[in-house]
Amino acid sequence: MKMKYIAYYRVSTKKQGESGLGLKAQKDAVERFISPDLIDAEFTEVETGTNKKYRPKLNEAIELCKKHKATLLIAKLDRLARNVSFVSSLMDSKVNFIAVDNPNASNLTIHILSAVAQDEAKTISKRIKSALAQSEKKLGNPQNLTEEARLKAIESIKHKANHNPHNKRALGFVSLMDYKNMKLREIAEALNSNGFVTSTGKQFSTTQVIRLIKKIA
Repeated sequence: MKMKYIAYYRVSTKKQGESGLGLKAQKDAVERFISPDLIDAEFTEVETGTNKKYRPKLNEAIELCKKHKATLLIAKLDRLARNVSFVSSLMDSKVNFIAVDNPNASNLTIHILSAVAQDEAKTISKRIKSALAQSEKKLGNPQNLTEEARLKAIESIKHKANHNPHNKRALGFVSLMDYKNMKLREIAEALNSNGFVTSTGKQFSTTQVIRLIKKIA
């Protein structure tokens, strides 16, 4: 039987995998993009903090796509990987894949977005360690934190970034520009020349501009 579409879902912990937390949202996103009747197979990866580099379900999905020349569907690009080399290896496999949150993205766009996601992951990790080091309550080694504690810390950091007044002003400024027809460097220069700064008080780079455009979209 020839297959057309194969869906791949990923949850971060065993608890989430069993409860379906996050999984339903991913399935809903994929099924809004394409009729469930056209999805010939589904794979769900349950990851822990120790096996993120080893994704047997994704490998199975890729091999099945190769066999049937099918297209791999994922709900969000960051569900695929926060690692540029990992995305590159998928592209090298010659398997067609679509991130339904950005279905028109070119290979270059996907590389850029995955690079941003990887940079954000590193930044969040540094902020968590810094916050723990400065905390009056000694929680021990950050590596010993539970997954729930890590997720709460990440969400707290994201919330603060999204509600930062500097970010809000910059978002409003960019949204009024013809940013879709401008180069990332030009947008960064416009922000910097008009006195806008990032949430950390620094000048805008192309990486920060990409994050702003993602929020606008």
